[in-house]
Amino acid sequence: MTLAMTDINDIKKLYFKKGLNVAEIMRKTGHDRKTINKYLDMTDFNLVLETPERSKRGSKLDPFKKTIDEWLEADKKVWRKQRHTAKRIHTRLTEIYGSKYDCSYRLLAEYVKIKKKEIFSDEPKFFLPLKHLPGEAQVDFGRTDFRENGTFYEGRHLNLSFPQSNTGYAQLFKGENLQCLEQGMINIFNHLGGVPSRIVFDNASSMISDIGKNKYRKLTEHFMMFKNHFRFEAVFCNPASGHEKGNVEGKVGYHRRNYFVPPPEFDNLDEFNKSLLTELDDDQYREHYRKNATQHELFQADLKALLPLPELKFEPALVVSKKADANACITIHKGKHRYSTKPSLAKSNVFVKLTAEKVIILEQDLKEIVTHDRLYGDLKQESINWILYLGQISKRPTALKYTGIYDLFPKAAKDYFDTLDYENLKATLKTLNTLTEETNFEAAVDALLDAISHGASDTDSIQVLFKRKNSKIMELDGHLAAKNAPELPE
Repeated sequence: MTLAMTDINDIKKLYFKKGLNVAEIMRKTGHDRKTINKYLDMTDFNLVLETPERSKRGSKLDPFKKTIDEWLEADKKVWRKQRHTAKRIHTRLTEIYGSKYDCSYRLLAEYVKIKKKEIFSDEPKFFLPLKHLPGEAQVDFGRTDFRENGTFYEGRHLNLSFPQSNTGYAQLFKGENLQCLEQGMINIFNHLGGVPSRIVFDNASSMISDIGKNKYRKLTEHFMMFKNHFRFEAVFCNPASGHEKGNVEGKVGYHRRNYFVPPPEFDNLDEFNKSLLTELDDDQYREHYRKNATQHELFQADLKALLPLPELKFEPALVVSKKADANACITIHKGKHRYSTKPSLAKSNVFVKLTAEKVIILEQDLKEIVTHDRLYGDLKQESINWILYLGQISKRPTALKYTGIYDLFPKAAKDYFDTLDYENLKATLKTLNTLTEETNFEAAVDALLDAISHGASDTDSIQVLFKRKNSKIMELDGHLAAKNAPELPE
């Protein structure tokens, strides 16, 4: 039996102060001999802290814990800065379950905090409050994984924030080069209808070629062109001092947690970026974390301070000169990314136009040869446009099956090729190359399949069917024959 401290004190007092024996104390207090002896012998009265027993009652959150646990477990496989926060989980549960999810954010946050302690720990951060002028912006990149058309990219999201109002915008890219930086900023400038007057950057090598004393920065030529075109003042942090642009540092994480968790999946990156700007417009309608106004109200001062957009558009593309190798290919990204030109340009100089999404090969007269999707990542990769090699393959038809162009043909065409001897295969490939140069590869293959379906096996038939399918024939309206027209046999 456990007694209150007042009862224990009375037993001690009766025995040690008044001299009563155990039997007398039993009669006076009503406690049994064992209990009285226990507290008479007790010498340690230190406070003992016990863990409170958890309530055995069910929680309103119970029906959703399995889903929450699955999301948190899946976060183990995701980059640490793109994992779920309690706020993001609360939002997703509301979107999925609607009125069935009637739990408070506080209840959810407490559960998530306990659950995440098994895996994650948060380091406390301190930010010194600073004063910023309207129209001033900060820019930085953050890592964001995503999938486009099922392909995984370890991507980057460009963030531009206005510290005065705490308003921010983001754009998603497959890399972090100068073309991505410029394209992302142009997208945001056009969306806002103006340009920040002063922008703070870090010391990325894409913008700065040399750092000197007394905050001297030697800018790369293309970034100077970009800066002067839009007329903003570029300010750079001290080396290893990213905290000097603390507002955008916070926005990098905020955008990732609220717009890129779970990692987004979409069909077209450009369309996703357009919709993202609209979503971020709506994000302004919340209270500023320190000022008594919404971010939207404060952002009006930023908008008024913007510089006007230039009349002429700026193309965020870099043009470099490259020499094609013996396979008529050029390389960029320290030789890791390889792109085809065309066979006649083997060991010749070409111009390469680089944008955030494309690699465009140009001849010396600046005529466009071929456009590739730009490759990203540090692994060795190549992009070969095999259609441009069709002419060379037609001269060596036995090499067809060992080139990438063979896989571009449908099965019916491959089966047809197997029936041809050397000379007929050579003639067929030559005809396909001629037709491809006239229009495109798809039209040439379509004519080939049409000829095969009609049982034709000569190149003349392929050309005739091609002309018929691709010539512009004037369509004439039908007319009823006159009533006195003679009937003719079938």
